[in-house]
Amino acid sequence: MRPRRGLAILLGPPMLWLVVVYLGALAVIFATAFWTTDPFTNLVVRTFTLENFRELLTPTYLGIIGRTLLIAVLVTVLCMVVAIPFAFFMARVAPRRLRGLLLAAVLVPLWASYLVKAYAWRTMLQPDGVIDSTFGATPGFGLAAVVLTLTYLWLPYMVLPVYAAFERLPESHLEASADLGGRPWTTFRRVVLPALLPAVAAGSVFTFSLSLGDYIAVQIVGGKLQVLGTAVLQNITLDLPFAAALGTASVVIMVLYLLAVRRTGALDNL
Repeated sequence: MRPRRGLAILLGPPMLWLVVVYLGALAVIFATAFWTTDPFTNLVVRTFTLENFRELLTPTYLGIIGRTLLIAVLVTVLCMVVAIPFAFFMARVAPRRLRGLLLAAVLVPLWASYLVKAYAWRTMLQPDGVIDSTFGATPGFGLAAVVLTLTYLWLPYMVLPVYAAFERLPESHLEASADLGGRPWTTFRRVVLPALLPAVAAGSVFTFSLSLGDYIAVQIVGGKLQVLGTAVLQNITLDLPFAAALGTASVVIMVLYLLAVRRTGALDNL
């Protein structure tokens, strides 16, 4: 009994913290989403209603949800496109003495302030900025600017797990494929890709979820773009139950995404 008692004492406080603070907060958000707001006083009325979720199904908010999903998917795909060849170069091509420097180069941006990086992209994307001066054109503030900014912000979260997957991939598997006559593309498709898939899926959990809930970068470089995060921010003071419904929609989308990537073994790589 003593080992069990000691284990309970050790794990009790963090489990209590998890249940009360994290799961409790989600439960409160979910419950609030079924309440309503008095139109005259803006006070929350604890009367059960499905009106908030009905409003989510209107064209306006379906468009906002669709736009948010589009941004999250585009950011995730761009992070994959950049991270896979870069991680391959780090793990398989670069000399070992340079791998530490390259890994540090990936990690260093994480130490910089989120706001500093977002405003740096605003400076680059504005007219007469670096991008305009270099390429003679700039996407301006909007969807493209948000996708570029979020891709830069979350790219390290994709590079690191993919790099670790390349590091764990045995060289003997690649040699065996070559000995059996496998061409480079065949080796990548049948040997490398299955080994990378869990790591890519694990990285996508971060890039997708962080993009799904972001609203600060959208306000900085998105212009008048509306996403779920900005919609929650706009409603949290005047209509808290509807803001909770919007937040619940984000949670549901993320749960469905986790269930979709679970079979790849991604959760084991987090």
